[in-house]
Amino acid sequence: MQTEHASTASAVAQGRVAARLGSCRVTNQPQPASLKGFLDKNYFLLRRLHSLTGIVPIGVFLIAHLTTNSSLIWGKFGLRGEAPGEGLISGGVHYFWKEVQWINNQIPHLLLIELVLWFSIAFHSILGVYYARSGKGNTAGYSYQDNWRYTLQRITGYIAIFYIFYHVATLRWGWSFLVPGGTVWSADYAASTLAAALRGSDTVFTLGGILVSLFYFVGITASVYHFANGLWTAAITWGLTISATSQKRWGVVCAGLGVSLMAMAWMSLAGALITPPEEMRLVEQRLLDKGSNTELLRIEEANADGTAGTSLP
Repeated sequence: MQTEHASTASAVAQGRVAARLGSCRVTNQPQPASLKGFLDKNYFLLRRLHSLTGIVPIGVFLIAHLTTNSSLIWGKFGLRGEAPGEGLISGGVHYFWKEVQWINNQIPHLLLIELVLWFSIAFHSILGVYYARSGKGNTAGYSYQDNWRYTLQRITGYIAIFYIFYHVATLRWGWSFLVPGGTVWSADYAASTLAAALRGSDTVFTLGGILVSLFYFVGITASVYHFANGLWTAAITWGLTISATSQKRWGVVCAGLGVSLMAMAWMSLAGALITPPEEMRLVEQRLLDKGSNTELLRIEEANADGTAGTSLP
């Protein structure tokens, strides 16, 4: 009787441990001996590098990227009176245009930064897929919140990989054959070309554009959830939140950040969809013309001062 009771208690304890760890049951999927040996030998280091790259640089970039893109909605207030005659939408396009120009023309070593980011995304994705495939959720056996979070973390990770690849390939690498209507994104016309890519044309919404917009909605939602929930699990991985109380408190912080980022993500998409590309292009063209006229004036002033050919401040 005591043996039976001990066995039952042991099973309950094991169940609780499984629930706390996200009910991840390691499967016996065959792996190449050398690869499995390397991953097992360096599990501690690789697990923490996987967690770290999800925060820096990927997570930091996600926050900055969503802040910039959501300015299509709130950017008017960021101009601080620079263009008092502009409305909410045109002011947002104006501010967004300035931010994109600054990113593409003034950030030093932009290509190097992008290479580090792409490498980190590739490393995090490949290792994440391996961990997801070598573990199995157990929501049926242990229907606790942590188990569903673990399952959603895997699902949103897969979605985020496909979304990020499509987003970068079409808007950064110029793979216009994947864009309905063939729109090529341009930094000089950042808002209008983004809007056209999401609509499928410069004028109306096409079926392909609607599908792309829906994919963007699912993709950005999955990416934000994956980051916010991953931030919570990262604290456990690094041993920063050991007790259940600390995990709950950190969970509140991560949930608050997730809600904020989700709002910015949906604002970014809405800002690119609610205004016709033609109206955005009018604002962008005016800013480009203004910049050209300013540069011509500087050259004329330099020539008048007899300093042509020298570096201007």
